Amino acid sequence: MTQVTERALLVILAALMAFGPLSIDMYLPAFAAIAADFGVSTARVELSLASFFVGLALGQLLHGALSDRFGRRPVVLFGLGLYVLACVACALAPSVEFLVGARFVQALAACAGIVVSRAVVRDKFEPREAARVFSMLMLVMGVAPILAPVIGSIVSAVLGWRALFVVLAIFGLLAARAVYVKLPETRVPNSTRPSVLRVLADRAFVRNAVAGGTAYAGMFAYITGAPFVFIEAFGLSPQQFGLLFGANAVALIASSQLNRRLLVRWDMQRILRWAFPALAVAGTLLAASAYFRWGFWGLAAPLWLYVGILGMTYPNTTASAMQAHAANAGAASAWLGTIQFTVAACAAALVSHLHDGSALAMAAVVGGCAVSSCLVFWLRKPQAFQRIQAQFTRS
Repeated sequence: MTQVTERALLVILAALMAFGPLSIDMYLPAFAAIAADFGVSTARVELSLASFFVGLALGQLLHGALSDRFGRRPVVLFGLGLYVLACVACALAPSVEFLVGARFVQALAACAGIVVSRAVVRDKFEPREAARVFSMLMLVMGVAPILAPVIGSIVSAVLGWRALFVVLAIFGLLAARAVYVKLPETRVPNSTRPSVLRVLADRAFVRNAVAGGTAYAGMFAYITGAPFVFIEAFGLSPQQFGLLFGANAVALIASSQLNRRLLVRWDMQRILRWAFPALAVAGTLLAASAYFRWGFWGLAAPLWLYVGILGMTYPNTTASAMQAHAANAGAASAWLGTIQFTVAACAAALVSHLHDGSALAMAAVVGGCAVSSCLVFWLRKPQAFQRIQAQFTRS
């Protein structure tokens, strides 16, 4: 293994974080082709997406505990090897049921890279610098969902849907080689035996994880409801919807880079004290716009603001949550991911359950996530309740 520069390290970590969005978004344009190939409905194919989300929620705790016990490199290399095999199984799937199972294994394997990337940032960087690194890695979270469907559409149209998983397998092999050659072992030796449950005893961790995860769940609610709201209800073409989706991704990227610059002068908690109320305002405006029917721009503007502010809440809550867990960085990373995906799955399911043919279900869930995350962050200490009580007493 050669000495790795900071830039090379960030490229490797970005690649590991990209496994989630690439694995989710790249094959979405091929749903119809997969359904036709197997002679089933598109709803049956969608089970392969559901199984992937279940694997992401369950696998992170396993990889987090293993990386704290045995190190970051062995866990991520094992995960990448399993990921490649799962991709090959998906490409050769003889039935939709086999594809659903293979996608579950693929998600379990992809978790290794996602968990280890956050743990390595905690191992290598101090909290404020870690927040700046997470801000840089937000570029991947903004760009990957835009590029992945485009790549998926081209590959599936030219080579067929099975080639998509061959492309993902090649990406897994390239990532495994980069990890083997360049990624150092960063786990901090500690005499205390790592514990997955010990992380949950830290109130600051739980506060930041739940606040950040709830805020980020609003984006999953938006992704779930936006195609219906903007394509069917407002009549946007797929190309116009792609531009809208891209504009929101640009907001996410831009704000994350602004956050990186703000961290030079401000600490993470000071930024969050401004970001969460702004997020609540954006979410409330979005819900009010849907309820009072303020039209396309009444929805698009606060939604753009909401997604943009996530570029400030996610990096700072992630770094703040993990800063006290040097010996349990893997477990802390795992719980962050598990909380995030669990709340996100609930938000997405709630949008589907409340769907009434209007924009209200999506807007209400996004607004609820915004206000809830703000309350979790601001009502984090008994003193906060005392201040509120004193305000009422004076009035």
